[in-house]
Amino acid sequence: MRYDLIVIGMGLSGLMSAKTAVDAGAKVLVVGKGTGGLCLFTSGIDVMGALPAGAAMGEALPRWIERHPDHPYAKMGWEGVREALEAFAALFPPPYGFAPEGEGNCLLPTGAGTTRPTYLVPATMRSACRLEKERTLLVGFQGFRDFYAEYAAAGLKCRGENLAIPEIAGRNNSATSLARLLEDLPFREQVAAEIVRRLRGETHVGFPALLGFRNPMEILKDLEDRTGTAIFEIPILPPSVPGMRIFRRFRQHLIARGATFLLGSPVSRILRNGPSCTAVEILHPPVTQVYEADRFVLATGRFMGGGLCADEETMREPLLGLPLSASLPREHWFERSFLEGREHAIHGVGVVTDGDLRPLDGAGRPYAANLWIAGTLLAHQRWIDEKSREGIEIATGYRAARKALAS
Repeated sequence: MRYDLIVIGMGLSGLMSAKTAVDAGAKVLVVGKGTGGLCLFTSGIDVMGALPAGAAMGEALPRWIERHPDHPYAKMGWEGVREALEAFAALFPPPYGFAPEGEGNCLLPTGAGTTRPTYLVPATMRSACRLEKERTLLVGFQGFRDFYAEYAAAGLKCRGENLAIPEIAGRNNSATSLARLLEDLPFREQVAAEIVRRLRGETHVGFPALLGFRNPMEILKDLEDRTGTAIFEIPILPPSVPGMRIFRRFRQHLIARGATFLLGSPVSRILRNGPSCTAVEILHPPVTQVYEADRFVLATGRFMGGGLCADEETMREPLLGLPLSASLPREHWFERSFLEGREHAIHGVGVVTDGDLRPLDGAGRPYAANLWIAGTLLAHQRWIDEKSREGIEIATGYRAARKALAS
């Protein structure tokens, strides 16, 4: 079977490329070994958290781009980034949508008792951007080890309680199991009653980000009605339930538009014929399947996603051996102290592209006429330091697909 576009990778950049293509009427195959980095999603859409506090994104980011002309954002400018963010947000209509709180970043509380800047905030977390500490109770669940309400509350200067719910007593409860339980009305009734019993005049209640997979705003509103408080979610450790919501919404949209999903199918090779890529090979021993396409987007992420590999001496891009932006001896990958504040060189290594996101060979020419790169595999970005991961993934995924379809 032949496709207009094959997207390799099911993280946010790959899904955004696929959405952009199917919305334009293309026949798309999305292939990946798993759900990508969305299981590690931090719950907000980080565009550039390193901007000065209070700065308007539309004013500060263009200035930042001018100082970083090789950054992926520089290939499209603020207007291109904003257009991509709007296309992403359009996939999530009310009541569970993503929107900025004001013109710049807002500070979301975290499960570690700190705050972190983010730009687009899911509806279940908007109340958290205006945290009234003396009027807020954070609640966790006994037997759930990935969120300690008292610890988070101590850092955020509010009060914390762990709820004792008989139905889950004595269990080692996971984020996914609690999210499913909260979709059941009888369990929510128990939770709401326990919250009411623990309140000491608080008007806001912060939950770990577990309010169901399918209808989080319906669950939130039900808990608000039963407790008489304003409810909000707090980002916690992976696996990320909000990230799974995003993946499910993309998958639902893509399948409805006719895209083909091959989840659990890692690509073993990308086949070439002269200056162009022709197909991907997927190995399921003893069977090898080949899928052909006119265009390809490589959105495989970095080390955790398999987009980059490293051994004792070198780093490499494994599918095509694409040249990387730097070839560093191992002793220079990290600074001597991991948390000393200086940037680690390894975080800036990636695949170099032209302005259209086509990867370049060692001579600075496009490696293939019909191949584009999206996401954190790209060089000249340091999303960990910049706090820009989701913004890069959304913007470059969108642009890669647009450029591919225009070719």
